[in-house]
Amino acid sequence: MGKLIDHGMSSEIIRETLYELDLEIIDYNEHQAFLTGELRTVSKAFGLSLGDRACLALSIIKKLPILTADRVWSNVPVQTQVQVIRE
Repeated sequence: MGKLIDHGMSSEIIRETLYELDLEIIDYNEHQAFLTGELRTVSKAFGLSLGDRACLALSIIKKLPILTADRVWSNVPVQTQVQVIRE
């Protein structure tokens, strides 16, 4: 949402657009928060942010691959499948 706001979209339009996509919104919970913190050790050398680690944690918890345009994520030693979506 932050990136879309940076590009001039209003919060209202962003919400409407996202709701139309019928995405599952998953609350950030205690389990994910602790795993996010634990991932700091293995991801620090790669410069991953808190948000990056939260995404990786959710991928691990849900046992689903993660899609990213950030190639460095594929170098982080985590137990999840990282798929880079562009060259």
